Amino acid sequence: MTRTRAVPTSAPVGAGLRRFLVLAVAFAWLAIACDVPRESTAFKGGPAPAFEITAFNKEFADRAFSLEQLRGQIIVLNFWASWCEPCQRETPALVAFSKANPGLDVVGLAVNDRPADSRRFAAQMKIPYDLGADRDADVASEFGVQGLPVTVIIDAEGRIADTFAGEITRAQLDGYAAQLLP
Repeated sequence: MTRTRAVPTSAPVGAGLRRFLVLAVAFAWLAIACDVPRESTAFKGGPAPAFEITAFNKEFADRAFSLEQLRGQIIVLNFWASWCEPCQRETPALVAFSKANPGLDVVGLAVNDRPADSRRFAAQMKIPYDLGADRDADVASEFGVQGLPVTVIIDAEGRIADTFAGEITRAQLDGYAAQLLP
């Protein structure tokens, strides 16, 4: 009779796999926890987050302007980018709306867009309202924007009247104007 000798192990076979899985889950959790986006302070009925940004056309061209400068006016704040197809499709409605409603102030913020591309798109579309660049999406983040386009309606007291995510139509814009204009 031959005897086989068992080789001692320090841990059962499945323990290495469990240790690996525990570490993988811990690293994944840590990666997610460290990349938490800033929480938006913007909500319907609440104050619109303050911002200051450099404009690249119209009244404030190449100068900083702030939301505070527009206080007392109804503002249609549109977050867009030249590379965003729904943004491209909605721009004619915003342009026509802006021309038909001089009592409202339309402002566009190009998010994560190259300045040259934003300017070219604005010139091509003949955008008549103020445009600014939100290169790092800081302002968009403050407003809770998670995709483009997003349009935020701000009343004359600086409160958020509504937020519309997605491609906005002229009829929707006219509906907001009817609700907010005296």
